[in-house]
Amino acid sequence: MAEIKDPENTILMELKGGTVTIQLLPDLAPKHVERMKELARAGKYDNVAFHRVIEGFMAQTGDVANGNMEDNFNLRAAGTGGSDLPNVPAEFSKVPHARGSIGAARSANPDSANSQFFINFKDNDFLNGQYTVYGQVISGMEHVDAITRGEPPANPDRMISVKVAADA
Repeated sequence: MAEIKDPENTILMELKGGTVTIQLLPDLAPKHVERMKELARAGKYDNVAFHRVIEGFMAQTGDVANGNMEDNFNLRAAGTGGSDLPNVPAEFSKVPHARGSIGAARSANPDSANSQFFINFKDNDFLNGQYTVYGQVISGMEHVDAITRGEPPANPDRMISVKVAADA
């Protein structure tokens, strides 16, 4: 378990294999960080599937509108939804999309991020300056590496729970 220096800006994501600790970056992307904490505190990320997991690239989750359906047939809609909150404008920075970084998923519109995010399996420099980075896995990356692959996976892994460390 990583040492948590800033519990208010640390996310504890429970996966089947264990806890993933994510250090949020409020200085770089304050609106994205606030959104993640707001949805986590409301329990919106609990039981949401990883609906797009590409080997050697990233694992995407966070579709709070469609991603918590138990019927995997309906997971085909996952990736099309967000929360009932307004979209979050892009907050690009010089921080690279390195292994373990958290990026805001969005449509072609840079200001369309809402609730979905992805965790990079490796350094994905081609995403730099095009997608907002707002967190970094500081422990438990082995659990991220073990997420079932697919678009969507036949039996997707889910975020069991997502909490702000200050509340845990």
